[in-house]
Amino acid sequence: MVSNADTHLIAIRHGETEWNKEGRFQGHLNSALNKEGLAQAQALGERLTAERFDLLLSSDLGRALQTASAIAMRSGHEIVVEPRLRERRMGVFQGLTPGEVQARYPEEYARFSSRDPDYVIPEGESMRQLFERSVACFTELARRHAGLTLATVTHGGVLAMLYRHARAMPLDAPRDFPLHNTGVNRFRHRRGAWQLQSWGDIAHLEHALDDPE
Repeated sequence: MVSNADTHLIAIRHGETEWNKEGRFQGHLNSALNKEGLAQAQALGERLTAERFDLLLSSDLGRALQTASAIAMRSGHEIVVEPRLRERRMGVFQGLTPGEVQARYPEEYARFSSRDPDYVIPEGESMRQLFERSVACFTELARRHAGLTLATVTHGGVLAMLYRHARAMPLDAPRDFPLHNTGVNRFRHRRGAWQLQSWGDIAHLEHALDDPE
């Protein structure tokens, strides 16, 4: 049975990590938030004090939990850990830069770069597997918490899958939308369908890294 109550989703990418800065594939490995990422998370937490939401959920990976903790410290919400919100499992690519992957695994990197949605990275996931996991997770959460507003802290790959789903954008189409660290993205789940309301809002970062001196 499809609920008539809309579920609102505030979907957020974690703050910047050292591996983000270095361009490394993170996947299910972790790199802690760097100085900029911590400042982004603090600014995000301050911003969300002005927002009403019912639940705060986070991927179980450290960089997402660090970001969610900055929100929870101000909002008072407990963090509901949701492993299905993890980033794409990048297998043998994890911890490496694209150049390092290309040097060590040239055939695998060529397949990956072809944007074949069904290509499974060795010891990792395909884009289609990530898509199905991500959309199923968000949809199940929306149905279980119909009528509520959910704030979720997750990863760029996961957010990209929900964006593509809501916009009916093919998985093999080149990405033409930004994935900002701590970007605030808003969706609505209405009568079984996802609708994108706004994307890539980083107004809170305008003064996040200002030097107090």
